[in-house]
Amino acid sequence: MNSKQKGARGERELANKLKDYGYDTRRGQQYNGLEGDDVVGLPGIHIECKRVEKLNLYNAMDQSKRDNKGNSKPVVFHRKDRSEWLVTMTFDDWMELYREWSNGRT
Repeated sequence: MNSKQKGARGERELANKLKDYGYDTRRGQQYNGLEGDDVVGLPGIHIECKRVEKLNLYNAMDQSKRDNKGNSKPVVFHRKDRSEWLVTMTFDDWMELYREWSNGRT
């Protein structure tokens, strides 16, 4: 399978996984190829999806930041074969989300 097909399959897989959690997500490229997000449907999050065996996370995060439009948080969702999905974001963005979450718990 070539890398473009594997990437599209990874985007569909991630969109379906997010749907399992109740989010109305889909591949961003599937309709017109112009949206810029690999997966759409998580408001405030710009998703860069990587389904590869070896990943340069800094390059992937740079791509997410570069492709991000607006005030969304750039995030990289990634996994390799026979592994679980992982999520990478900047420390500052993670702290902001954590602070919002933890303040809601008190």
